[in-house]
Amino acid sequence: MKRPSPAPPARPDAAPPAAVLTALTVLAALVVLPSGPAHAFTGDQHEDITRRALPWQPATLAAMADARDGAINANDKSPYFHLGPLHCDNADYLSPRHAPDYPRTRDQATTELVACVGTSVARFRNAVRAADGLVDADGRVRADQTDLSAHCTWDERPAPAKCAVLEQLGRGWHQLEDFYAHSNWADEAAPGPTGVANPPGLGRTEVVPFFDIRRYSGMEDEDWNREVRAIVPEDLASGCYPDFDSTGVEPADCDGRVAHNRDLNKDTPASTRSRTGDNFRRATAGAAAEITRQWKAFEEELRAAYPENRRGARMVCALVRDDPVAACPSG
Repeated sequence: MKRPSPAPPARPDAAPPAAVLTALTVLAALVVLPSGPAHAFTGDQHEDITRRALPWQPATLAAMADARDGAINANDKSPYFHLGPLHCDNADYLSPRHAPDYPRTRDQATTELVACVGTSVARFRNAVRAADGLVDADGRVRADQTDLSAHCTWDERPAPAKCAVLEQLGRGWHQLEDFYAHSNWADEAAPGPTGVANPPGLGRTEVVPFFDIRRYSGMEDEDWNREVRAIVPEDLASGCYPDFDSTGVEPADCDGRVAHNRDLNKDTPASTRSRTGDNFRRATAGAAAEITRQWKAFEEELRAAYPENRRGARMVCALVRDDPVAACPSG
């Protein structure tokens, strides 16, 4: 999560043009966005959530969760920081009963949610492919590909397999955590009338059904796009933030729209929305449950995708252990 409120945003209002172009190219390569009408927890909050969610050994868990250098926070570095779908931003919407003249349609808001889900689907697929390098053909853990004594660099460049898998997972999970802080899925509105400054809350306690990332990774993109659109609740919204949406457009401001910083974010306990009821705890608990689910699904996928010589099971072992050569023997 990022952008604490009421403090000023932790980033510039606009990215340098070259960085933006690079980032949009990265996003386009990750996911084919649907056509038609169509930012997060602080680093410390991301770390706390991720540590609660994953039963990994210390060095490996630190590589994923560290507030400054962990893979889970890689999307909060430029140029990724400036892309709304990597933080589940800009899916703002209010139905006519809450705001008769709201400037965005349900379809436009859902398009941004689909784009957010798509970035995680693409990262999941990448992580499954990268895991193939963790063990050899006979199921033996490869020391050169699983050693974390040298710090992983989250820069999308060729890296040892364990670093590559952690980067893909971290970059795919970041926006799923953000969703719980940036949307009204699990929270409640403040007392009084609902509207732009006080969006309705859905108060959901379950994990998000349209974050079925493993299953979507095996489907055609248009099929899971259609499924997500069919099950998004009418009143679901995330906040407008002046970053780039799925079309590559950067809103000049969020006037007249449900704004991330002012109205909806629960990135820190101090934000306005966090101070209503139990909203901050709901956001962090939901995000932790989501990452636990996503890790279990990834484990299952590795075992299913690489059954020969128990390669998938040893990949899982290699990913959670700090000394996998010793901890995950073949035979």
